Amino acid sequence: MQLIVAVDNNWAIGNGTKLLVRIPEDQKFFRETTMGHVVVLGRKTLAEFPNGLPLKGRKNIILSRDENYTVKDAVVVHSKEELFEELKQYDSNDIFVIGGETVYEMLYEYCDTAHVTKIDYSYQADKYFPNLDEKDNWKITGESDEQTYFDLEYYFYKYENANPKSMDE
Repeated sequence: MQLIVAVDNNWAIGNGTKLLVRIPEDQKFFRETTMGHVVVLGRKTLAEFPNGLPLKGRKNIILSRDENYTVKDAVVVHSKEELFEELKQYDSNDIFVIGGETVYEMLYEYCDTAHVTKIDYSYQADKYFPNLDEKDNWKITGESDEQTYFDLEYYFYKYENANPKSMDE
């Protein structure tokens, strides 16, 4: 299982219900990386998508505690156990965790690869991603050259988890 996230200098990912910033090249990277794959996300993250609709060209699996919550053209699961049961039918390499904070926190240790866009700026934020630089089992295995969007500098990093948890644990 993989994850994809954009973080600032403090590993922040959002403020309120919004992303910190939208960078066209990062959005393009996200689209190209996840297209044709399975994406796992929370209900609040889905609500932030255009018209609150699932991403086209991907199998959307939405995590929500609300047993009555349904989404057209998506699979809704209500627990980590139900999610793992659903994910068994897919190749692990085809699964991407895409947020938000609660879903990342629940699943990042089960991922073997993380695609992290690091934005060289510190935003006002209240949603964070675990700092992989402080996790012994996560190592950087790829790094892009410096990218810029107006006055923002950012980099694309690839991290690999030397010891991901098994969904069977």
